[in-house]
Amino acid sequence: MKKLALLSVSDKTKILEFARGLIKNGYQIIATGNTAKVLSDNNIDVTEISSITGFPEIFDGRVKTLHPIILGGILFRRDNDSDLKQATENSIEAIDIVCVNLYPFAKTAANPKSTIAQIVENIDIGGPSLVRAAAKNYNFVSIITNPDQYESFLNELNTGTISDETRKKLAVAAFSHTANYDTHIANYLENKFSFPASHIRVNEKLDKSLRYGENPHQNAGIFGSFDEYFSVFHGKEISYNNILDLVAAVELCEDLGETCCTIIKHNNPAGAAIGKNPFEAYIRALKCDPVSSFGGIVAFNKEVDIETATELNKIFLEIISAPSFSDGALEILKKKKDRRLVIQKKSVLIEGKNFRSIPGGILAQDSDSISLKEDELKVVTVKAPTKKELEDLKFAWKIAKHTKSNAIVYVKDKTTLGVGAGQMSRIDSAKIAVMKAKEHGLDLSDSVAASDAFFPFADGLIEIIKCGAISVIQPGGSVRDQEVIDAANQNKISMVFTGIRHFKH
Repeated sequence: MKKLALLSVSDKTKILEFARGLIKNGYQIIATGNTAKVLSDNNIDVTEISSITGFPEIFDGRVKTLHPIILGGILFRRDNDSDLKQATENSIEAIDIVCVNLYPFAKTAANPKSTIAQIVENIDIGGPSLVRAAAKNYNFVSIITNPDQYESFLNELNTGTISDETRKKLAVAAFSHTANYDTHIANYLENKFSFPASHIRVNEKLDKSLRYGENPHQNAGIFGSFDEYFSVFHGKEISYNNILDLVAAVELCEDLGETCCTIIKHNNPAGAAIGKNPFEAYIRALKCDPVSSFGGIVAFNKEVDIETATELNKIFLEIISAPSFSDGALEILKKKKDRRLVIQKKSVLIEGKNFRSIPGGILAQDSDSISLKEDELKVVTVKAPTKKELEDLKFAWKIAKHTKSNAIVYVKDKTTLGVGAGQMSRIDSAKIAVMKAKEHGLDLSDSVAASDAFFPFADGLIEIIKCGAISVIQPGGSVRDQEVIDAANQNKISMVFTGIRHFKH
């Protein structure tokens, strides 16, 4: 009895070695046009699929494998008498190994030079049918969908047989492969044709298992392509909490834009500042809360040099992230064996959806990517902020956006002086921010303050004024806005409304 293997691959990586391994184990190779040509050109005995079906590939290859002899050879049950009889009557031979990977739809769609016609042509039809057919009949058929599977499969085949367990694993991987493929197509076309999202489709491959999640008793892993954005090239294994804080630090760094440094602890800013260079930015960011910064995550948006690296080494930091490090800086920073060094490879500020799991489903929302436009700011007090104060207000507003609600942030000279985060009461956040600033000897006189949401009463504003702040930025929108505005005017400070709220739960 013939032993047949069907090969039809878009990605030709290692296909020659795989085909030779199959032949060594007594299999005859049948293949579709391009795959058959590659094999034949390399002196591998192969039969084109059209010779099996008696029907040519047509419509520029749109139709080539969708034929009863092929799908029947994959799908018929080898232990079913009726199936065996029908296979014999219709001259259908068993195909026990199917090796298929699909047209590169996602890669083509991601290429800005691709036309819609080119993208649509990369929607594979026959490939998914072959994959699903083989995976459905996993009791008898092995389905290989990734070149990474070739070596282990051949090693097992060389022992004389493929186990039931292996065929099951390959089938699950195959269905995951087609599910991911269809996710990319549906998401792309939904967006291209401007149709509202009807489903949340997330299909990401496990990239790496983590030691644990937020706590040691929680399992965790990274799914998707995290390494497209970050390269962790030194130090011990990065953790679940590290990743959350790293992303928070870099997002804030990107939002600030100028030469800056951000320090994140437990997903909140422990410090952030603009400087003439990374060294000055770090020194200024650190002074906000040097105690909380211990064990924190530090991010820069410019290369870390020797001077900055020397200063960074003076306290314990979990992670240092930057777009690059000078050779001299690396020599210094790598002396700390466990601390992670990370290169940010591309922007993390991308338009998209944020997801959170809830019982019975998922909460989804647009990312908080709205920009503050200066000409849309509304000065609501008699006194207007000076140009310098306005720059500090805009800086403080960005810090507040990245701080857990309720958030109050004090700033002077584009440097954070006090941060109150995550409190049930806005007035408590204001008090905590003042307490932290005083604890570290920072003077809040002539500072500005930002509140991520409106003041429900004037008491929160009064607390800010008491410490010496002279200008405030907030969304406005409270039924007691006038009460708050009156308090600002009575105390001769300026206040600006943004019309935008930045809750972060």
